[in-house]
Amino acid sequence: MSKLYIVPTPIGNLKDITFRAVEVLKKADLILAEDTRTSGKLLKHFEIATPMQSHHMHNEHKMVDSVVQKLKSGITIALVSDAGTPAISDPGFLLSRACIENDIAVECLPGATAFVPALVNSGLPNDKFVFEGFLPVKKGRQTRLLLLAEETRTMIFYESPHKLVKTLGHFCEYFGEDRLLSVSRELTKLYEETVRGTAKEVLEHYTKKPPKGEIVIVVSGKK
Repeated sequence: MSKLYIVPTPIGNLKDITFRAVEVLKKADLILAEDTRTSGKLLKHFEIATPMQSHHMHNEHKMVDSVVQKLKSGITIALVSDAGTPAISDPGFLLSRACIENDIAVECLPGATAFVPALVNSGLPNDKFVFEGFLPVKKGRQTRLLLLAEETRTMIFYESPHKLVKTLGHFCEYFGEDRLLSVSRELTKLYEETVRGTAKEVLEHYTKKPPKGEIVIVVSGKK
């Protein structure tokens, strides 16, 4: 029977892929990849010869119907993003929803995602938390920050390195300079780093030392 597999891929260290993920990628009839060049390196490393097709934020709306039709024809498709679990701040939701609406089986494998190790590494309460992903760039950003200023649960954000200092400045402004937070970058990679402290302290650190790599910010909730 046809099935859509959602397959997490390593966020840095290739050893973090699961045996099952490699098996599914080898047995699938087609792999939908956010970037075929990035995924191509992964497939080559694990000697996976399954054909690939691009499926990213710029074409996923147009592709959903055609992918559903392919699945209805009886083939098995695996969906991967550049790193981590598809649909977590990456393409995947639209396709999985469409499959469910069309009674096509969807199975998500467990595996790598950046926010879990960042949350655990932070030392902040993790019994209850909210995942915010990327904040709005312009429109809606202030409204969102004002709302989150009252959030009592630990909050998790993704951010790009060139916007980190600006975002930390906004956290100081809206959450207060003494709000505890943690910034993890380059998780599972050679230069993995986690910086913890108050919003002011971490802002000062990255103002002096501009960051590189993928970034996860974990912020304590309001007390």
